[in-house]
Amino acid sequence: MAILDGNLEKVSEFTIRRLSNYFRILSELEKRGVVTVSSASLAELGAITSAQVRKDLSYFGSFGTRGLGYKVVELKEAIVAILGLDRRWTLALFGAGFLGHALFFHDGFREDGFHFIHVFDVDDAKVGTKWRDVAITHQRHAAESLRREPVDIGVIATPPSAARDVVDLVVRGGVKGVLNFAPTQVQVPEGVWLRNVNLAVALESLSFYLSQ
Repeated sequence: MAILDGNLEKVSEFTIRRLSNYFRILSELEKRGVVTVSSASLAELGAITSAQVRKDLSYFGSFGTRGLGYKVVELKEAIVAILGLDRRWTLALFGAGFLGHALFFHDGFREDGFHFIHVFDVDDAKVGTKWRDVAITHQRHAAESLRREPVDIGVIATPPSAARDVVDLVVRGGVKGVLNFAPTQVQVPEGVWLRNVNLAVALESLSFYLSQ
């Protein structure tokens, strides 16, 4: 399933996030044996409007039947293809601390097709140990490891002071997607996709609203 010609630049990050939410809602409906769902019901479950649902989906094709709604399984499979979840993605994790451990052992990633095949750290006490079937390798050998076994996405779970150097290493290794959990701003060149996940910012946002 491809984005309709000329529409790529119109698809916002918020649309992609809502598609991920639709995917999870449809997966739950499928588990419950629901066969069809209307845009109104999908909107209610996603806490948005039915017009927004229809607009989001319109970027990628024509779905559903007027008056009947969407077939749950068909729409879910279409969104799986749009999000690229119909293939296997390989990941390299930098940072084998508490956050890195939680990310590596989160089964939901594997269920969605995201697989860690490298784990790197600078702690000699961790190097050589294994997480499942993946040996933790010293970061000094990362470039060599990535040349030998490339990955699609680099996941940064290091302290902020190390994040910039790690991102540079990842980019030089030919990785085109970077997911940065380190609470610091990093830069990537054109052609590399970067997503920052700052848990502190999310908590500070909540603390603001709770304080009002």
